[in-house]
Amino acid sequence: MERMAILQSVCVVHSLHPDDGGVGVTAIDKQPVSGPVKVRKLGLYGDVQADRQFHGGPNQAVYAYAQENADHWAAELGREIPPGWFGENLRTTGLDVTGAHIGEHWQIGDSAFAVILEVTDPRIPCQTFARWVGGEHVHDWVERFTAHGHPGAYLKVVRPGNITAGDPIHIVRERPDAPTIGQVFRAQ
Repeated sequence: MERMAILQSVCVVHSLHPDDGGVGVTAIDKQPVSGPVKVRKLGLYGDVQADRQFHGGPNQAVYAYAQENADHWAAELGREIPPGWFGENLRTTGLDVTGAHIGEHWQIGDSAFAVILEVTDPRIPCQTFARWVGGEHVHDWVERFTAHGHPGAYLKVVRPGNITAGDPIHIVRERPDAPTIGQVFRAQ
């Protein structure tokens, strides 16, 4: 029996932090919020991307990461991995994010006005991500994250609306002919 896919958490920027990268600040500090969150063309209400040259825009409006993959990192790193720790906006449960096909549509919620998101790209780990996650303790973070091969997915907003933690996620347009997030990630 297949598990139902659920939106476990909705995360938006908690605070901006100084960063040694070219922008000088990072918005990777995402934390869960309660209640409905508006989803618009450029992402979630209350969220921001500090480096818009490489993050954000219509094709990378929302970033999703699977709880099942976070569980791997919790065991690997010997620590809790709360929602938002990867800079993700959506933490899912019961959804194979790495196996999602490019162009696939996810419907979040059950109403006639449910949000629809389109899978567009894998997340490519960068040095900002390495500094945020690794700090002084995980010097080879980008290499380890890449080797594990479960990067999470960027999503485009097809139909805006509101989402709430606990909403069901349905795949409403499949694209089995298209490569998966994992395949595209490994090819880069």
